[in-house]
Amino acid sequence: MYGSFLLIAAVSLPTAIAGEAYVEGVHYEAITVPVSTGLTDQVEVVEVFGYGCIHCYSFDPMLGRWEKTKPAGVEFKRVPAVFSTQWSLMAQAFYAAETLAIGDKMHEPLFEAIHIDQLDIRDEQVLAELFAEHAGVSAIDFSKAYSAFSVKSRVSQARAKSAAYGITGVPTMVVNGKYRVDGRMAGSNEGMLEVVDFLIAKEKAAL
Repeated sequence: MYGSFLLIAAVSLPTAIAGEAYVEGVHYEAITVPVSTGLTDQVEVVEVFGYGCIHCYSFDPMLGRWEKTKPAGVEFKRVPAVFSTQWSLMAQAFYAAETLAIGDKMHEPLFEAIHIDQLDIRDEQVLAELFAEHAGVSAIDFSKAYSAFSVKSRVSQARAKSAAYGITGVPTMVVNGKYRVDGRMAGSNEGMLEVVDFLIAKEKAAL
């Protein structure tokens, strides 16, 4: 169902030796035109992901553990990648859940709906049933949120932000709108988080 999606697998590369500096252009890339975060005293970390991406699904538990123990002064956000109309519909599901203040409740179930239950979350009726099952949202409330202009605007903003970040595959992490890291460059998904921590320290030192 998702064979045409643009994905990046975490291809194994030699892991950086403990204590060795991570190198720009090798372990991470600088974003050509930095994207403003609007933050002055915190470092922003963004995961760009897609619900249809099996690598994002595999990475999510690891990322969840990192989020619970992330360094102080770090604001973490997720941004759904929008590479096509099909990805746009899944981003719409993400922002509908955010609008209803049930993002945390629906994030894992949306992943599992695709990768475990083989459901098509591009189908609005399927989504309505998932929102009812996992968060007790009525069909009316779901429909209002899913079709809201504000939700569709956020999807458009996510598409623009992914383009500004230079995203070509997911999962990708972006630190402070300046640096882009993926599993291929970092050597693994776990390595990606290690590079992110390195870049956080780099950015905090500059505050």
